[in-house]
Amino acid sequence: MSREQKVAVVEAYLDCFATKDLSKVSFAEDVTFEGPRMPKLTGRATILGFLTQILPVVRGIQLKQHIVEGDYVATIFDMETAHGVDHVFDRIHIVDGQIKAIHAFYYPAQPPECQT
Repeated sequence: MSREQKVAVVEAYLDCFATKDLSKVSFAEDVTFEGPRMPKLTGRATILGFLTQILPVVRGIQLKQHIVEGDYVATIFDMETAHGVDHVFDRIHIVDGQIKAIHAFYYPAQPPECQT
Protein backbone atom coordinates (compact mmCIF):
# COMPACT_ATOMS: atom_id res chain seq x y z
CA MET A 1 0.00 0.00 0.00
CA SER A 2 1.11 3.54 -0.66
CA ARG A 3 1.52 6.16 2.04
CA GLU A 4 -1.63 7.89 0.75
CA GLN A 5 -3.67 4.67 0.94
CA LYS A 6 -2.60 4.05 4.54
CA VAL A 7 -3.43 7.63 5.50
CA ALA A 8 -6.85 7.26 3.81
CA VAL A 9 -7.61 4.20 5.99
CA VAL A 10 -6.68 6.16 9.12
CA GLU A 11 -8.64 9.24 8.05
CA ALA A 12 -11.77 7.11 7.46
CA TYR A 13 -11.39 6.02 11.10
CA LEU A 14 -10.87 9.61 12.30
CA ASP A 15 -13.88 10.80 10.27
CA CYS A 16 -16.18 8.61 12.37
CA PHE A 17 -15.62 10.99 15.29
CA ALA A 18 -17.09 13.87 13.29
CA THR A 19 -19.76 12.02 11.29
CA LYS A 20 -20.71 9.46 13.99
CA ASP A 21 -20.78 6.93 11.11
CA LEU A 22 -18.70 3.78 11.62
CA SER A 23 -19.67 2.17 8.29
CA LYS A 24 -16.60 3.48 6.42
CA VAL A 25 -14.06 2.32 9.00
CA SER A 26 -12.10 -0.72 7.85
CA PHE A 27 -11.25 -2.88 10.87
CA ALA A 28 -9.74 -6.36 10.65
CA GLU A 29 -11.88 -9.01 12.38
CA ASP A 30 -9.19 -9.49 15.06
CA VAL A 31 -8.40 -5.79 15.52
CA THR A 32 -7.13 -4.67 18.93
CA PHE A 33 -7.48 -1.34 20.71
CA GLU A 34 -5.60 -0.31 23.80
CA GLY A 35 -5.24 2.91 25.69
CA PRO A 36 -4.28 4.28 29.09
CA ARG A 37 -7.78 4.33 30.62
CA MET A 38 -9.03 0.89 29.69
CA PRO A 39 -8.08 -2.76 29.24
CA LYS A 40 -7.05 -4.02 25.82
CA LEU A 41 -10.06 -4.64 23.58
CA THR A 42 -10.04 -7.34 20.89
CA GLY A 43 -12.31 -8.01 17.94
CA ARG A 44 -14.16 -5.91 15.38
CA ALA A 45 -17.54 -6.16 17.14
CA THR A 46 -16.02 -5.20 20.50
CA ILE A 47 -14.21 -2.16 19.06
CA LEU A 48 -17.33 -1.00 17.18
CA GLY A 49 -19.35 -1.34 20.40
CA PHE A 50 -16.79 0.71 22.32
CA LEU A 51 -16.71 3.44 19.67
CA THR A 52 -20.52 3.53 19.54
CA GLN A 53 -20.51 4.26 23.28
CA ILE A 54 -17.97 7.09 23.14
CA LEU A 55 -19.03 8.81 19.89
CA PRO A 56 -21.86 10.82 21.52
CA VAL A 57 -19.32 12.45 23.87
CA VAL A 58 -16.95 13.49 21.05
CA ARG A 59 -17.64 16.91 19.56
CA GLY A 60 -14.90 16.81 16.94
CA ILE A 61 -11.22 16.39 16.23
CA GLN A 62 -8.47 18.58 14.86
CA LEU A 63 -5.87 16.61 12.93
CA LYS A 64 -2.29 17.70 13.58
CA GLN A 65 -0.05 15.22 11.73
CA HIS A 66 0.33 11.75 10.22
CA ILE A 67 3.71 9.99 10.32
CA VAL A 68 3.93 6.86 8.16
CA GLU A 69 6.59 4.18 8.47
CA GLY A 70 6.15 0.69 7.10
CA ASP A 71 2.73 -0.68 8.09
CA TYR A 72 2.25 1.93 10.84
CA VAL A 73 0.64 5.34 10.84
CA ALA A 74 1.24 7.55 13.86
CA THR A 75 -1.51 10.14 14.03
CA ILE A 76 -1.57 13.19 16.28
CA PHE A 77 -4.84 15.01 16.87
CA ASP A 78 -6.86 16.94 19.43
CA MET A 79 -10.19 15.39 20.37
CA GLU A 80 -12.78 17.77 21.75
CA THR A 81 -15.18 16.00 24.08
CA ALA A 82 -17.97 17.03 26.41
CA HIS A 83 -15.32 16.88 29.17
CA GLY A 84 -12.64 19.01 27.48
CA VAL A 85 -9.89 18.45 24.93
CA ASP A 86 -7.74 15.31 24.85
CA HIS A 87 -4.43 15.54 23.02
CA VAL A 88 -4.09 12.17 21.27
CA PHE A 89 -1.31 10.17 19.66
CA ASP A 90 -2.55 6.96 17.99
CA ARG A 91 -0.17 4.33 16.64
CA ILE A 92 -2.24 2.48 14.05
CA HIS A 93 -1.14 -0.77 12.41
CA ILE A 94 -2.49 -1.22 8.86
CA VAL A 95 -2.49 -4.69 7.26
CA ASP A 96 -4.04 -5.38 3.83
CA GLY A 97 -5.95 -2.10 3.87
CA GLN A 98 -7.51 -2.71 7.28
CA ILE A 99 -6.78 -1.43 10.76
CA LYS A 100 -5.21 -4.31 12.67
CA ALA A 101 -4.37 -2.46 15.88
CA ILE A 102 -4.75 0.94 17.53
CA HIS A 103 -2.62 1.90 20.49
CA ALA A 104 -3.82 5.24 21.85
CA PHE A 105 -1.79 7.57 24.04
CA TYR A 106 -3.43 10.74 25.31
CA TYR A 107 -3.57 13.31 28.05
CA PRO A 108 -6.39 15.69 28.94
CA ALA A 109 -4.51 18.97 29.26
CA GLN A 110 -1.50 20.71 27.81
CA PRO A 111 1.53 20.34 30.09
CA PRO A 112 2.57 23.56 31.80
CA GLU A 113 5.24 25.53 30.01
CA CYS A 114 8.73 25.13 31.40
CA GLN A 115 9.57 27.99 33.71
CA THR A 116 13.11 29.27 33.53
